[in-house]
Amino acid sequence: MADQLPQTIRDALQKRALEALDHWPVQAHEPLLMKYRENAVFRITLEDGKFAALRLHRPGYHDETSLRSELQFMAALKLGGLDVPSPVPTSNEQSLILLPANKLFPEQHADVVSWIDGVPLGQSGMPLSQSANTQADIFFRIGHGMAIMHELADAWETPEHFRRPAWDAEGLLGEKPLWGRFWDCPGLPPQSIAVLSTLRDELRQALTAISPGDLDYGLIHADLVRENIFLTENESKVAFIDFDDAGHGFRLFDLATTLLKNRNEPAYPAIEKALISGYRSRRVFSDAALASLPLFMVLRNLTYIGWLAERAEIPGAAERLSHYVAESLEMARKLNKAA
Repeated sequence: MADQLPQTIRDALQKRALEALDHWPVQAHEPLLMKYRENAVFRITLEDGKFAALRLHRPGYHDETSLRSELQFMAALKLGGLDVPSPVPTSNEQSLILLPANKLFPEQHADVVSWIDGVPLGQSGMPLSQSANTQADIFFRIGHGMAIMHELADAWETPEHFRRPAWDAEGLLGEKPLWGRFWDCPGLPPQSIAVLSTLRDELRQALTAISPGDLDYGLIHADLVRENIFLTENESKVAFIDFDDAGHGFRLFDLATTLLKNRNEPAYPAIEKALISGYRSRRVFSDAALASLPLFMVLRNLTYIGWLAERAEIPGAAERLSHYVAESLEMARKLNKAA
């Protein structure tokens, strides 16, 4: 998405990145814009020659407390042995800085995290490139790593003032969902609003009907899509990046997020089986919880409607919005048939 930005915006972001880098010990070079979504992410070179990632955070998306909490969570996972980015302190030993407003940008926070040397599992909308057997091996490792992440999260004592969003029933289906009111947002025709409103009510009832003991709850990544899962060490291991949406939530939400964009892969049944087997190789995951996986895949798909509606500037946003509505309703129909 970064390469689709107008040059004027790229130039402005580059200047903002250089402003931020005044706070870190880095080599004199031009930061390279790698990603522009919630954050503008640049690859930089630290003074010791190692790569790192500079993140210019989307103004107003997370406050300072939430951003510091994200960095603390990543640091705890890294300390526990999980391959994730970890905070790189400024020259003054700070993990987060606030850049002042100027003519082009409001106030915004910036931080630097360590670089993950690998390649993304894939790109949304594109077929996976690996063979079916290799895909199964990879998704087994993803499930195993996800279970370790949840295990470390449960063992970690969160620090005072720790605060992250909650991907609970209210965060997914309440009056103010974390990623927007998917049933009532700009760009939706009246017919879609009516159908999605009804679906929201049905899903709230379905979620309430699940026994609380069947749904493991705790800190989750919340966005383990292909682009945020890196294959490292000649694709023999996996690493997780981009904890921007990490928070409290149903562990099943992490599994559903990873599987959702792979539903149309020819090897999907093997992918799903491998992910679950990998998770169960490290952590308990009951059949009762597994039975709710299709529900959580619908819930995850619906979040993208609200997310896109609030980001009309994204190329192709209107078409993608229409696609997610149709896809969500089709998934919900299959869910009702299976009930």
